[in-house]
Amino acid sequence: MGSAQTSLAGAHTERQHIDLIDEVVVAALKGTGLRIEDVDFVIDSGSDFLDGRSISNCGFLGAMGANHKEESRVEEDGLWALAYAANKIAAGPKSVALVIAYSKPSESDIDDFWNGMLEPFLQRPVGLSHQTASALTAQRYLAASGLSAEDLRVVSDAAWRRAEANPAVETEGSRPSDEPVAAPLTRSDYSRPTDGAVAVVLAVDTVAEKIVRNPVWVTGHGSAMDHYFFTARDGDAMPAAAHALKGALAMSGKESAADFDLVEVSATSTVGELMVVEALGLAEPHRGIELYRSGDASINPSGGALPADPVMATGLVRFHEALIRLARREGHEASEAKSALVHGTGGFAMQNHCVVALEVAR
Repeated sequence: MGSAQTSLAGAHTERQHIDLIDEVVVAALKGTGLRIEDVDFVIDSGSDFLDGRSISNCGFLGAMGANHKEESRVEEDGLWALAYAANKIAAGPKSVALVIAYSKPSESDIDDFWNGMLEPFLQRPVGLSHQTASALTAQRYLAASGLSAEDLRVVSDAAWRRAEANPAVETEGSRPSDEPVAAPLTRSDYSRPTDGAVAVVLAVDTVAEKIVRNPVWVTGHGSAMDHYFFTARDGDAMPAAAHALKGALAMSGKESAADFDLVEVSATSTVGELMVVEALGLAEPHRGIELYRSGDASINPSGGALPADPVMATGLVRFHEALIRLARREGHEASEAKSALVHGTGGFAMQNHCVVALEVAR
């Protein structure tokens, strides 16, 4: 029915969480004909760890418009919150949902956030971190694909070039350097944590068809989780992303990711993004780089997560970016896309994956 996001910036120093949340809630409802009183329930996605206090969502209920409403918290990427809301509407009798995701990693230590997910006796003591785990994956992937670390620049360059054309992403002076972080990856290979919030209004078909001339439909979704222990996972593939895709395709009636006009994927590293597009079947294993070399514009037209990763909101931002193109919102009137596939990831070293299918009839 509606969606909105704040600008994604390295730090919103002048604004608190409630300011960011309030902005997107008001903007998402605007133009839908719905008021906050019409919202049956609220699903929000955030992190107590990043927010710095337990049950932090209770402090934001007012900004979310969730006072005296059914409200649930998802401690995972916002795309899971959207799937949760879609299931509740499909099950009935609720008709209208407000889905909100937010994060201010600038106020926290993002490395401690990821390390806090690790098992404390065997994994944390050896110095494993989100960055070193990504680098270990990259070593195995590059060896299997025959690529070099320099080849990964084409992925980061494509992401930043598109993000610089996206008014919702603040990029000036933010493009990372090639400073080594964990071999073979450099600063430019990792996603940039950003502050931001996003909100989406979902409604049952009988409500949507009365208000919106040409609604955008959620036609399918799926999710899957890889092994908790990093060493138990495949080193150069992401089978959980492939399993999540199967669930979304089964519901949507599509046969493959190639049947969608555009795809928005999330990743915390360049190699992670290559592995996701391969898991979604958009490229053969270890050949995802060819999509970027060819300049394929259907993947992450927004720039994706590498230039702007609001952590708990990244997947829902990908949903919003796909939605505004399908709905031909301002600035995207020329879009001819009728369907989109959206991917979100969470957990240590991209352990968890969620995929959502969207479609509009014209």
